[in-house]
Amino acid sequence: MSLLTTLNDDIKTAMRAKDKSALGVLRLLKAAIQNEQIKVGRDLDGGEELAVLSREMKQRRDSLVEFEKAGREDLAEKAKIEMAIVEKYLPEQLSEDEIRKIVQTAIDKTGATSQAEFGKVMGLVMPQVRGKADGGLVNAIVKDSLQKN
Repeated sequence: MSLLTTLNDDIKTAMRAKDKSALGVLRLLKAAIQNEQIKVGRDLDGGEELAVLSREMKQRRDSLVEFEKAGREDLAEKAKIEMAIVEKYLPEQLSEDEIRKIVQTAIDKTGATSQAEFGKVMGLVMPQVRGKADGGLVNAIVKDSLQKN
């Protein structure tokens, strides 16, 4: 079953339950996927759908940080609720230890020894963790690991 079909089913369920917050987020996710389909001119594969969901999650994560900085607890709470809804459609997130193992494997494969080879390592790591880990966390772990080597 495609993600779009799942979203449509969940939208119907949210409409029946009169869950306005979930309905709004689900409609936004559906629109984001449809817009991406229009942009590429075909149906999205699983990886592309995952990239759209990851982008939506990142937007909400960034918004949450900004709302908390501004002391807007009402908006921060709304962002947390939206993140919980988006999270349901993302695969299970990798732990920091799992990310570190993937990064170390990539460092070993590339033979990277300095920050100058950051791009090589990220190039190997990101396809493996896309949608399963926050890019900022992966970035920090790669930098940390390269400094230790």
